[in-house]
Amino acid sequence: MSHLAKAREVFDIELLALKSVRQQLDANFNLAVETIVESLRQRGKIVVVGIGKSGTVGRKISATLTSTGSTSVVLNSVDALHGDLGIVSDGDVILALSYSGESEELLNLIPALKRFAVKIISFTGAVKSSLARYSDVVLNVKVPKEACPFNLAPTSSTTATLVMGDALAMAVLQARGFRRQDYAKRHPSGAIGRALLMKIRDIMRTGNRNAVAADYLTVKEALLVMTSAKSGSLSVVNRRGKLIGVFTDGDFRRHMAANENLLAESIRSVITTHPICIREDALAVEALKIFNERNIDDLIVVNAKKEPVGLVDSQDLPKLKLM
Repeated sequence: MSHLAKAREVFDIELLALKSVRQQLDANFNLAVETIVESLRQRGKIVVVGIGKSGTVGRKISATLTSTGSTSVVLNSVDALHGDLGIVSDGDVILALSYSGESEELLNLIPALKRFAVKIISFTGAVKSSLARYSDVVLNVKVPKEACPFNLAPTSSTTATLVMGDALAMAVLQARGFRRQDYAKRHPSGAIGRALLMKIRDIMRTGNRNAVAADYLTVKEALLVMTSAKSGSLSVVNRRGKLIGVFTDGDFRRHMAANENLLAESIRSVITTHPICIREDALAVEALKIFNERNIDDLIVVNAKKEPVGLVDSQDLPKLKLM
């Protein structure tokens, strides 16, 4: 078997495993979500425990929960019995991960956890295991087989556990009414934070970099304003300073081909009226959406009085790390 064929076989096995686990979802999943939501409402937290590969997957699940507004910590099953159990409090929810449900280190921890007023939700592939019997809620992650040719190395089972964790985190997110703005607060750095937290006023061109011309100017005079601002577009305003249209270098080329006297014409006669624009207090991510949907290069920024106060140039976005 070629390497590529082997890779496809692994994908097929794991996809089949996920479909199988999806079919096993039942009312226990609803109960798990409700248990977590109630704990978080009472200012409890989610404590994730697991051994070996389950522990590794557990750390990712915990990180996903925390980043989406559900406070979560990882408890090392061995260190817990040597003082780290102090992170557990009454009212917490324990997510216990063990595919066999018989991991000795994890089972040794259960009696200590039971001394607290906590609920235990287990992810296991053995619903009649010791861990399942000790749990308040059992989520079945049993898979038909591992992708390992010896059916030994955790592969399909760890994928299923991870996806179950993602499903749980997203269901809890929805149940708690977690919003885009809430997500942004937890990701202030990097591309996510920049795209979700920055406002249009933070990224727009202003002052002499924002080309604005009165509607009584000629096309030649308007082009000089655009050139001075080093801009590919011009906001055109009436005598009250209100935006009435836009003129771009593309418009100039198109009109010039049909009118040799274009430079002497009034700019008002060649503008595009009702241009696409955005408010200065909008989120930067809204500009990204407009650029993607409307296939334009520049976006005029207006204030509440419909006065052009800035310009977002699509060429600036990569430098701002917003694309």
